[in-house]
Order: sequence, then C-alpha cells, then structure tokens
Amino acid sequence: MQEPTAKRDDYESVLGQSPAKLAEFEREPDRMMDKVQHALHQTPALVPLIVLMMSIAVFGALLGSKFFSPFALTLILQQVQIVGIVAAAQSLVILTAGIDLSVGAIMVLSSVIMGQFTFRYGFPPALSIVCGLACGALVGFINGFLVARVKLPPFIVTLGMWQIALATNFLYSANETIRAQDIEAAAPLLQFFGNKFSLGGAVFTYGVIFMIALVLLLAYVLRQTAWGRHVYAVGDDPEAAELAGVNVKRTLISVYVLSGLICGFAGWALIGRIGSVSPTSGQLSNIESITAVVIGGISLFGGRGSVLGTLFGALIVGVFTLGLRLMGADAQWTYLLIGLLIIAAVALDQWIRKVSL
Repeated sequence: MQEPTAKRDDYESVLGQSPAKLAEFEREPDRMMDKVQHALHQTPALVPLIVLMMSIAVFGALLGSKFFSPFALTLILQQVQIVGIVAAAQSLVILTAGIDLSVGAIMVLSSVIMGQFTFRYGFPPALSIVCGLACGALVGFINGFLVARVKLPPFIVTLGMWQIALATNFLYSANETIRAQDIEAAAPLLQFFGNKFSLGGAVFTYGVIFMIALVLLLAYVLRQTAWGRHVYAVGDDPEAAELAGVNVKRTLISVYVLSGLICGFAGWALIGRIGSVSPTSGQLSNIESITAVVIGGISLFGGRGSVLGTLFGALIVGVFTLGLRLMGADAQWTYLLIGLLIIAAVALDQWIRKVSL
C-alpha cells in the first residue's frame, strides 16, 4: 500500500513544480507593411484618396495658379459628374461580384425617353423625367432577374442588354437629336442638372451637387443599413450569406434595379451637361465607370470597397485629364497613365486581399 502512496506523492510534487501557464508561442512583431496592409484592408478608400491628393499636388506644383484655381478645380467636378453618377451605379453591382456593361446604354436610353416623351408625345417634362427613370429601373430589373433567378452570368446578361438598349435607343429616336435651344425654350426642367451657380469664385452645377449627395447617401446606406451589409455579404460569399438568412436573389435584383434607376438620373444629368438629347452621347460611359470603380479601390471579386473610393477614382481621372490638357500634352498620355493606374489598382487589390486577419 505504501508504493502507490509514494508514486502519488511523486506525481503531486512534480505537478506542483510544473509551470502554471499553458504552452505559449512567440509571435513575431508586426511589420510595418503588415500594418499598412491591414489599414488598407479596413479603409479601401484610403489608397485612391492618397493618389488623388498626390495628383493634385503634382499638377499644382507644375502648373501653379493655372491649375490651383477655384474655377479649374470645380471644372474637374463638372467634367466627372456624369461618370461619377454612373460609376456609383456600377459600384453597387461590382460589390456583389458582378459587372454591368449596360450602364452607359441605360443612361442614354433614359435620356432619349425623357426627350421623346416631351417633344413627340407632348408629356409634361416632369412626367417624362419620371418615365425615363422608370425605364432605367425596368432595364435594371430585367438584368437583375436574369442574373438572380435565371442564373446567367452578369457579364453575358449586361453585354447583351448593352446591345439591346443601344439598338432600342437608335431605333426609337430615329437617330435624331433634340436641340438644346428647343429644350431650353419648351422644357428647361430637362436641363436642370446643368444649371450653374457660383460660390466664392467656384462654379458648380446641380449635377455636381447631386453626384456628391448620391455618393454620400450610398456610402451611408452601404455601411449603416442591413441592406448594405447584405450587399457586401452577397459579394463576399453568396452561399454563406444564404445560410446566414440573407435573401440573395432579392438582394441582387434590388441592386440591379437601383443601379438602373441611378443610370436614369445620370441620363437626366447628361441632358443638363450637353444641353441636348443625343442618342450618340455617352458611348464610353460603361468603360469609364468601370475605370473609376477599379481605380477607386472596389474589388472586382466583390465584397470589399467603398463608393467614396469610386468618387475619388473618378476625380483622379478628371485631374489627370485636365492637368495634362493644361500642360499641352497629347491626349494619349492620359489613356496611358490611366491604364497604368488600372493595372496598379488591381495588383494592389490582390495584395490587400491576402491580409492575414
């Protein structure tokens, strides 16, 4: 009986001498690049904001007061207002890991509806605008239904819709332009977003104010509402979102409908920007919107990014365009630099997505 007791005493003595803490593993101190990677992952709009500030500083140093003037800086806002509005619509779709190649065509079709309903059928301008917005939302609904319910790839659906909307636009309008003089005389409401006002030497348009207000509203909705969190969840992992109780199909449809509606507003703003209703305007808006979204830091793989970054991306393009123009550089330099920015933005997004959480 004494042998088991002795073994028990030895065990208890050894146990009492053992360290109280569990095994610990040494952690390497966080490197500076890791901290930067985490910061960029948490604040996607930070990179385009830094690039925008640096671009303004460089062109300001090269051009001086010629660039750093209230008129020049607000001219950039006027030039990017259409792209900024369309890019806001594109941002919503790309956040769901989709893409919409029809945004430009929807915008132009909506503007043609507004103009034709007013001058061909005699509708009140306000009612024509509502019809144009409804047209944009309807096309968006068709895109969303085909993507969410029929399970067709967004690229194929919107590529086809781009062709359909363009063809409908030219066939319906008979490729005729409604002149700015006629609109100004009979339906000035169609040109509302082109109206200007001065503030301390800076010249703004209502289209610029609408673009900024739209981006701020979408940024709030995406970050502070359940619908916005569902959009990010669907873009990040639709199957996990479905298991978490998110109605993925309804969310996708609502995103495309809202995108189409925003494109309708872009069509209204387009009339104000160019003054007329032209079926040939805005042909490159789909590519320009994707450019602004990518440079703005929204991931093409969905689920990450900020609509504020999209606005910064559009402004970066505007700064490069105006700065190089004022310097007398060939326009091709703008395309070259923007192309480099697109590739760099995608490469940076790949690096940020590898962050260890």
